[in-house]
This record gives sequence, C-alpha cells and structure tokens, in this order.
Amino acid sequence: MKEVDQSRLDAYWSERADAYDSGQRRVQRWDLDREMWTEIWRDVLPSPPAAVLDVGTGTGHVALMLAEAGYRVTGVDSSAGMLDVAARHAGTLATESGRRPHLLLGDAHAPPVAPGSQDAVVCRYLMWTLRDPVTALRAWRGLLRPGGVLALVDSTWFAGGHDESPESFVDTYGPVLSSLPLAEARSIDPTLEAVRAAGFEQVVSRPLHEVLEADRRTGAAPGHRPRLQHLVTARA
Repeated sequence: MKEVDQSRLDAYWSERADAYDSGQRRVQRWDLDREMWTEIWRDVLPSPPAAVLDVGTGTGHVALMLAEAGYRVTGVDSSAGMLDVAARHAGTLATESGRRPHLLLGDAHAPPVAPGSQDAVVCRYLMWTLRDPVTALRAWRGLLRPGGVLALVDSTWFAGGHDESPESFVDTYGPVLSSLPLAEARSIDPTLEAVRAAGFEQVVSRPLHEVLEADRRTGAAPGHRPRLQHLVTARA
C-alpha cells in the first residue's frame, strides 16, 4: 500500500480547478442542478440560518448554493486553487441575507473550525478521497452541536477500476487509489460503516435516483458516466 502524498493530490486539483468548475457549472444543467440539489440538501438540513460546514468544498458549488438558501456556510478545502475559484464565485454572489461562504484552507481530516460550532456538516464527492475516513468523520462529529446533522453524498466511482478516467487522473491517483479506503468500494456500505464507527447515530442512506436520471438525460460531468449516487445522513 503506497503512502498518500496529500500535497501532490492538492496540486492536481489546483491545476484543474477551472476545468472541474466548468463541469460543475454546465449551462445545460445549471438551473436543474440548483433546483434539484437545493431540494436534496434542504430536505435533510436544519432550517436556515443554521451554521453549515462544507468539507471538501472545492470550487464552492455546494457552499454557494446553501448560502443562497440562507445558511451560514463555512467551506474548507486543502486545494488552494480550488478555493481561489470558490472565492471568485463568492465575490459575485448576491443573496437576500447578504451572506457569502467563509472559505478556509485546511485538511478535511482536521478542519480549522471551532468544536461544537456547527449545526450541520455536509460534503459531496469527498469520501472516496479521504486517507482515513473514520478519523475525518470523528473530527467532523466534534465540530457539531449535540444532535447536529451529517449529510454526505458519494458514489462507487471506481468500483470497476479507473481505466476510463483521464490520463492526468490515472497518473496522479492510480498509484494511491488502493490506499484510499473508500475509493474502490463496490457499494455504499463501507461508507455507512465508517459513519457508524465514528460514533454517529441514526445513519440512513437514500439512493439519489433523481440525480442519476438527470445524468442519463443530459450527461454526467466530464470524465464520468452516470452512476447512482447516495445521500447518507446521520446525527451526532
């Protein structure tokens, strides 16, 4: 098992931040995604203006959406390039509340956020990237107020290997994919087990058939094919 060099992975995401952002903000999906994902998150989060931490915020797609919905959002990512793009979008965000996400550079395994300060922790497409998912989840639980909500979305992206992935991804992640505990999972069950092992309660998984159907109709993000994604929720 190869040791994971997080700085190399962060550099990879920084270099392709604009390309990643373009895939998340495709014109043909923008309105649909905003409506669909806002409803997905609102259904499981406390009401605004709850404090929400978006771990692995990337270019801020989820953080910006939640800020527009009235939440007090903090976004954390270990890729400076991704955060630069998120900050650019946040600078032009207009919300009724005037709130913009507060963006911080930090490791998902130890976000630089005060203990017990958050009503909810969310992440999307992050779990497979984690070097130690249980350690990260325990850290997030410590940031939540009693009874706070965890809501995460991910899929079995590399259950069949990564041969269909772009060359730059294979060069960067190919040597370490087997060292990331959830990267090659064949079901969502290992993620549920990690959430429970971290001490969360009321762990529930919902398949996001609406997202799969949208991907089949209009195409998934570049470099991906449509896959069933799962929303996992739990309580601290």
